[in-house]
Amino acid sequence: MQTNQLSRLMRLSWEIQKKKNCNRSKSLFAAWAIFLNEDIAVFYLVQKHSHEHYPNKVQSDRLTLFN
Repeated sequence: MQTNQLSRLMRLSWEIQKKKNCNRSKSLFAAWAIFLNEDIAVFYLVQKHSHEHYPNKVQSDRLTLFN
């Protein structure tokens, strides 16, 4: 794994740990699961948080978790 990917993973786990108030290993496990399934997770989150009668302005094939 590259250094850039590891830093993203650690940053994401730190955010989860702060927001969910859980221990380090649990937040790292959650961040790792999100990182491995980013294509599924991002699509699911956009579908979940989009309004039923308002189509998304973002095309689903252009979605990414990290820029």
